[in-house]
Formats: sequence, structure tokens, C-alpha cells
Amino acid sequence: MKKIATALLNYFVKGLLVVVPLGAAFFLIFWAVRSIDNALNLSDIFWPGSKTGKPIYIPGLGILNVLLVIFIAGILITNVVTDPIKRWFNRWLNRLPLFKFLYSSIKDLTEAFVGEEKKFNEPVLVEVNEFGLKKIGFLVQKDLSSLNLPGEVAVYFPYSYSFAGQVVIISSDKVKHIDKSAADMMKFVISGGVSGLND
Repeated sequence: MKKIATALLNYFVKGLLVVVPLGAAFFLIFWAVRSIDNALNLSDIFWPGSKTGKPIYIPGLGILNVLLVIFIAGILITNVVTDPIKRWFNRWLNRLPLFKFLYSSIKDLTEAFVGEEKKFNEPVLVEVNEFGLKKIGFLVQKDLSSLNLPGEVAVYFPYSYSFAGQVVIISSDKVKHIDKSAADMMKFVISGGVSGLND
């Protein structure tokens, strides 16, 4: 009886290790897609039912709206928006300091991951104290002369199980480059050190 209980428990644990990550990943993706679709779906405003007169909800239209806006913005930025328009936009932003702060922060963060000059692509190892404690981070600024800090660099340390992190300024000789991909090291840190190295 004890062997049967042990075998059943073993099967349950192994099933749990498969079902929970898959279920959580699908749930998060479903929640994000559904939230965006509900927030940006305009079908219930523009297309009332011809028979009932009540709004008609078309699933997926919100996501399609987002993709369409992104593609149109990309085409306009590439082919239509000129330097005078960009200067006008910057002058307009300067009149709205709070909006400018939010816009520039989100823009910089987006460019750090998908822009032409990605910022989190140099994983480094930093010795942080005299006892040999080391932290994994990402080199984000190699030259801080503009802050009157020659020979210093800026390193971003992400937190485990979080999208937050912190930026520290440290001497460049205390930073050691890691010969691994940035994606693997980010996965290693975010997962608390349990994945990313053996995949």
C-alpha cells in the first residue's frame, strides 16, 4: 500500500511540474490578450446589430487594432515624418513635463529590448563586496564622462521573479563580461538561478 501511495505521489508531482508552468503561461497570455482586446475593441461602438440595435462584440478586433496602429506608425515614421516634424513634436513634449517623462521613460525601455541599440545585451559579473559576493547584471552605459565619472560604468541588476531592478555605478575594472547570451543570463537571474544555463 505504501508503494502504491509513493508511486501515485510521484506521478502527481511529475504531472504538477508539467501542468502548472504550462497552465500559468497560457493563463498569462490569455489574460494579457483578452485585456488588450477588451480595452481596445471598438466593434461594440461602431457596429450595432441591425436587428437588435445592441452593440456587436467582435473578438480579436482590439488586437487587430493594435497591430494596425503599430504598422501604420512604423510606415509613417519611416517614410513621412521628417526632422521638422520631429522637432515640433519635441517642442510639444517640452510643454508637458509629466507626459514627456512618462513617454521618454517608456520609449527608452522599449528601445532597450527591441530597438536598434539594445541595452540589455551585455551580461556581466560584478564583485560587490570584499567577501567575494558577485551579482549578475547587464552593462547599460560604458562611458559616464558626462556625469564627471570617467572610468565608471552603469550596470543594471534585474531582480529575481520580478520585472524590476536597480542601476548601480561601479568602476569598470570590477566588471567582468560573461560569455553567455543575454537571453540566457536574463532567464537565469529572473528565475532565481534555476534555469537558463543548461537549455
